[in-house]
Amino acid sequence: MDPNGTDWPKSADGLGRSPAGMILLSFTLSVLAVLTTAINSLVISAIIVTRKLHHPANYLICSLAVTDLLVAILVMPFSIIYIVKEMWVMGEVMCTIWLSVDITCCTCSILHLAAIAVDRYRAITDAVEYSRKRTSFRAAVTISIVWLLSILISLPPMLWGHHRKEEEQENECLIKHENIAFTLYSTFGAFYIPLILILILYYKIYQAAKILYHKRRPSPMNKLEINGHKIPMCSDREQLSHDALTLPEKSMSEPSTDGERGRFSAASPNFQPHSERSIKRQRISGARERKAAMTLGLILGAFVICWLPFFIQEVISNICGSCIPSNEITTFLTWLGYLNSLINPLIYTIFNEDFKKAFHKLIKCQN
Repeated sequence: MDPNGTDWPKSADGLGRSPAGMILLSFTLSVLAVLTTAINSLVISAIIVTRKLHHPANYLICSLAVTDLLVAILVMPFSIIYIVKEMWVMGEVMCTIWLSVDITCCTCSILHLAAIAVDRYRAITDAVEYSRKRTSFRAAVTISIVWLLSILISLPPMLWGHHRKEEEQENECLIKHENIAFTLYSTFGAFYIPLILILILYYKIYQAAKILYHKRRPSPMNKLEINGHKIPMCSDREQLSHDALTLPEKSMSEPSTDGERGRFSAASPNFQPHSERSIKRQRISGARERKAAMTLGLILGAFVICWLPFFIQEVISNICGSCIPSNEITTFLTWLGYLNSLINPLIYTIFNEDFKKAFHKLIKCQN
C-alpha cells in the first residue's frame, strides 16, 4: 500500500548492486506471496465446502480472506517486479490500476479487521439480542459497507494525487500529495481511526469476557436464605448445564471451546466433591481468560506491528519534506504491511477447532 507516495522502490541500493542479493530478495518476497495466496485460498475453500462454518461471523472472515487474496495476486507480484527491475516498466495505465487496487485492498483489509471487532463486541456484550440479528443478510450488508468505505477512502488520494511530477520520474509508479489534507484523510481513514476503534473494542471485549468467566465460577455462598434455611438457587448439575448451553452461543469465529465444554459436562456430583469441582472449574476459567488474552494480544500485536510503522512513515514523509526515508526502509515497511495479509487468516482461524478440522479434511482431500 503506497497511498502518499514516498519514493517507492526505484532501486534497492545495496541489494540492487548485488545480483545474489536481488535474487534472494525476490525469492523471499515470492515465497511470501505464494504462502499468502495458498493460506487465504484454504480459508475461503474451508468456509465454502464446510457446512458447519456457514455462519454470519465466518462470512466476515471469508471476505477478509478474499481481500487478502487480492493483495497476494494483484498487488504483491507487481511490487516484486517493480523491486527487481528497479523501475516501473508496465506503463502509466497499469501504474494507475496497480496503485488503485493496492490502496483499496489494503484499506479494505484493515477495515475488515475493524468490522470483525465490532461483530465480536456485539456478540459478547449483547449475546441474546444480537444472535437474532446476526444473519447472513446483515453480514452481506456489513461487507458491502466495508468495501464502499474502502473505495471512498482510497479514491480521493488517487484522483488528486500526482503520479508523474517530472520527466525524470516517468519510470516510477507513485503518488505525490502537495496538500497535507489528502495525506491526513487517507492515513486516518485507512488506519488511525480503525486502529483506535479496534483497540477500544478489543479492550471492552476482554473486560466483558473476564466478567463473564468470573460469573460462571461456582460460589458456595450462591444460596437463597428463607426462614433461616439456606436453599441452593440451582443445583450443580443445572449450573453445569447452563454453562454447556451458553458456550455454543459464542461466535464461531472465536476460539473453539469444545474440549472445555466436554470437561464441564464430565463433572458430576456423583463422582467428585464440590470443592474439587469448584477448583477444577476455576482453573478452566483462568485458562480461558489467559487464552482470550493471548488471542486478542496476537490480533492486536500483528495488526499494529505490520501497519503502524508504515503509516507513521507516510505521515512524517509528507509533512516533513526533508524526512524522506531510504528506498530500503520504504520497501521493508510496505512489505511489512503486506505481511498482515498472510498473518490474518492464521490468527483468525488457527484457534478454532472447526477450522482446523476443515483444513485437515481439505488437505487430505476428504469429504
